[in-house]
Amino acid sequence: MTGTTGPGATGPGTDATRDGGPGPVRVLIADDQSMVREGFSVLLGAQPGIEVVGDAVDGHQAVSRAAALRPDVVLMDIRMPGMNGLEATRRIAREREEDSGPRVLILTTFDLDEYVYEALRAGASGFLLKDASARQLADAVRIVAAGDALLAPTVTKRLLAEFTRLGAPRAPRTDRIRELTERETEVLSLIAQGLSNGEIATRLVVSEATVKTHVSRVLVKLGLRDRTQAAVFAYEIGLVTPGGAGPPGPGAGG
Repeated sequence: MTGTTGPGATGPGTDATRDGGPGPVRVLIADDQSMVREGFSVLLGAQPGIEVVGDAVDGHQAVSRAAALRPDVVLMDIRMPGMNGLEATRRIAREREEDSGPRVLILTTFDLDEYVYEALRAGASGFLLKDASARQLADAVRIVAAGDALLAPTVTKRLLAEFTRLGAPRAPRTDRIRELTERETEVLSLIAQGLSNGEIATRLVVSEATVKTHVSRVLVKLGLRDRTQAAVFAYEIGLVTPGGAGPPGPGAGG
């Protein structure tokens, strides 16, 4: 299947738009194992609202095809010959504009801890175990494509804590966290614990629109790209500890 496209392959001129627009979610699968590519292609091709537009056998091909095909999501393996998935993720994320361009969903197993953690720091929007069910895979693709609740899958929440625990120690950046209000700090903690906007709204007894405003302010104040980077930041500064929780809440502030 090297160099071929998946079911329903289309070019970059498709009318489908990103982040919840009309048309199916367009997916590019990057993995050096043909059985993995074919398996994911079949699983995703059977899901409503998802279209596999191509595949790649290494990082170089993933970067070039992401630029040519303009998928919404790139399913990226880490260990590939030539350019690995980590560098490919970094390059794709660097090219991605504010809310357009491909988002990267890392495919992994538990023995790739440090690589996946670095991929998150490089700009990946989340990650998923390769033995995920068809339903989990489809849900993860839709979540990443929408750019919302990227840490919602339970497996992502659990793995992020583990990867952060195993990551290289980094000095706390308390000067940046002091820019947040008490409520914004609380929202950051809940993001890192894997809660969606709706779940955060329920926890804090506020509207979902209010939560979205807080999330946006957190990202702007901390200079972060998305919720995934916000979660990594929260773990790095010790606001949330692996396997633990953040500050008790709800707290004061609006």
